[in-house]
Amino acid sequence: MPAGPEFVRPSLAHSGPIHLASPDPVWPQQYAAVGYCIAKALGPVAVLVEHVGSTSVPGLAAKPIIDVLLLVPDPANEAAYVPPLEAAGFLLHLREPDWHQHRVLKAHDPEVNLHVFAEGSEEAERMLLFRDRLRAHGADRRRYEKTKRRLAARHWNRVQDYADAKSDVVEAIIARTTSAKRTGAPLQITASSHRA
Repeated sequence: MPAGPEFVRPSLAHSGPIHLASPDPVWPQQYAAVGYCIAKALGPVAVLVEHVGSTSVPGLAAKPIIDVLLLVPDPANEAAYVPPLEAAGFLLHLREPDWHQHRVLKAHDPEVNLHVFAEGSEEAERMLLFRDRLRAHGADRRRYEKTKRRLAARHWNRVQDYADAKSDVVEAIIARTTSAKRTGAPLQITASSHRA
């Protein structure tokens, strides 16, 4: 039986709608500083550091939180990356060993959610495909933003429930992305990574 998520630190309570900020040109700058800090703290343990989530897509409204994808050789080997990240201000909040060995660390000033997966993770690949599709295709970006705004206006007791409610539109966009890859249509990948 799956163990489910383990909250290392309590999650913040939420009750109400979700705040979506207008696109902010400072988000890529914040990511650049955060990505550099992570790569510097981890050296070669950081296989890949990427800006993901809505703040990584120019012109898209977002919760004002910088989402970062970090690939490491083995997320279960927390001793290899958690202590140096915590020393750099990123605190471990969540373990999901039964879901792609996912870990989440958080930092403040700016607000950061750092998602850790293993090198070669299918979920990490999906995150990058989704981001790149939204960057390259205005119709999908507008459809996603419309869905986000409609859902964000509702009352939510957990932010994760809001994220889960977007699943249908996310899956539809990813399906178009993978279909485009199979037919050879260009994806227009945009580089924003830090490699050790």
